[in-house]
Amino acid sequence: MNITTDQLRQIWLKFWQSKQHSIIKSAGVIPENDPTALFYNSGMHPLVPYLMGEKHPSGVRLTNSQKCIRTGDIDEVGDATHLTFFEMLGNWSLGDFFKEQQIPWAFEFLVKELNIPLEKLAFSVFKGDDNAPRDEFSAETWLKQGVSQEKIAFLPASENWWNKGETGPCGPDSEIFFWTGEGQAPQSFQDSWEDPRWVEIWNNVFMQFNKKEDGTLEDLPSQNIDTGMGLERTVAILNGKKSVYETDAFADILEIITKLSSQLNDDFIKNPLQISEQANSARIIADHIRSSVVILADNIPPSNVDQGYILRRLIRRTVRHGRKLQIGKNFTTQIAKVAIQKLGNAYPELLQNEKFIINELQKEEINFEQTLEKGEKEFQKIAQKNSQEISGEIAFNLFQTYGFPLEMTIELAQEKNLKVNEKDFHQAFEDHQNKSRAGAEKKFQGGLSRENIVEETKLHTATHLLLAGLQEVLGKNIHQAGSNITAERLRFDFNYEEKVSRENLDKIEQFVNDAIQAQAEMVLTEMNKNDAKAQGVEGSFWEKYPDIVKVFSFTDKQGKTWSKELCGGPHVANTKELGTFKIKKEQASSRGIRRIKAILIS
Repeated sequence: MNITTDQLRQIWLKFWQSKQHSIIKSAGVIPENDPTALFYNSGMHPLVPYLMGEKHPSGVRLTNSQKCIRTGDIDEVGDATHLTFFEMLGNWSLGDFFKEQQIPWAFEFLVKELNIPLEKLAFSVFKGDDNAPRDEFSAETWLKQGVSQEKIAFLPASENWWNKGETGPCGPDSEIFFWTGEGQAPQSFQDSWEDPRWVEIWNNVFMQFNKKEDGTLEDLPSQNIDTGMGLERTVAILNGKKSVYETDAFADILEIITKLSSQLNDDFIKNPLQISEQANSARIIADHIRSSVVILADNIPPSNVDQGYILRRLIRRTVRHGRKLQIGKNFTTQIAKVAIQKLGNAYPELLQNEKFIINELQKEEINFEQTLEKGEKEFQKIAQKNSQEISGEIAFNLFQTYGFPLEMTIELAQEKNLKVNEKDFHQAFEDHQNKSRAGAEKKFQGGLSRENIVEETKLHTATHLLLAGLQEVLGKNIHQAGSNITAERLRFDFNYEEKVSRENLDKIEQFVNDAIQAQAEMVLTEMNKNDAKAQGVEGSFWEKYPDIVKVFSFTDKQGKTWSKELCGGPHVANTKELGTFKIKKEQASSRGIRRIKAILIS
């Protein structure tokens, strides 16, 4: 099969549109008022409120291709498989159809729409355990489509059970696998499902149960379908390629990298999976530039915190590997323009924000070049103080502070006839990774769990009142510049050029508490986005919302509207549920942007 990423994306969307699904825009990669992660990392992630029961303005059947960022394996990027940015194809039923319809449509898409030979496909379903029954219905439905019994495997919960928290929505899933090996696939999938030549291409999740705090399951009143198919990965598999780097998603980007580097030649373009330091660097640059332009398109600049820190790390790692390939200075923007053009048709926000993307990349590259020069000077001082060996701790500090990879420190050390304690460096690096992963896991442990969602919903509602209070005290030109919520606190960024005085913070805090005391009720109105703008509805990131939007108002019994704002997140029914609002800290976030951290006290 010969298919491109653009073709598969369009085939997917048109197919589900023919099944009465509304095509929705990809959200940005920065979660708005979402406590669970720094980035959206799956297709379902932006749809959590609707999977929890909120009404989606586009209906109960949805489909899209969602931009996703996953950062847990940044240091693994450069091999043949890892990516930080990817696209996830998805379709959803929000309480509408269920397994009896999804499975036949999934079969139709693969076998009839994509013309995949049935003998190359296999299917897994949940085998059941003490908590939930065997998913006989899914297996029987696959059989009805013409799938042989031998190509269906019943697997344990570790393989075929989905949940995102200790409690909340969960259920069995059915995964679809493609045989990538030479010759015929094994006859029995039950006996061969662990063979790595069986590669998963699509997961169909059936949100069927609610897991209660005592661990028992109850049927959800509204059952949902959530599916995900990795675009680049599926294109690679369908084209008989071993890696996404061999697909059209990367072809133009790797070509420009090759032209800019004196260390690569046309052989690399023909075989981007070759094993060499140069090829590894080229793949890192290609992935990291794609990720960087997508993050920058959400108007997130490089910084030392949160998403901006990840972005800065991606760009700086790109610059380091550009040096290894002997690419000249100011190269990131040249590669970025190619990435923007490749993705721009599917995600026009990249084209719309191209000037910002290019400017920020250029500034960060120049700044990091200067940092590297400072690091080299620091190394000279270290070398003078160490006559035989540079400790692993010093080498790791050079890596953390100046972005020096170990190989750069070793190379500089060799010039001074010094050794580097590589073992201690790797130990320090591993300790750092473990801490980072633990933090990331903690960051995402909320998911759809109900105990966290209650607190997060309250704090999300409080951000609406906080913004209204900021506008009341500081002026109507104040708007949201970013938001992050956990179950413990809210963090809210807004445009303002100077430190907010304690007097004004007290006034803002009092405004929010007055709104809480007023027991204002939430009113939801759906309207055309242009009408909402014309009415002066408060809103940020308008371009990310569909044509029909949700407007949330909080109005008390006296008819006073405390807040009226465009939003897609969860809210309390009445402000009296919030408790007492307390501002804990106000500080600078970046140039022209201030940040407030606040809590609710029961």
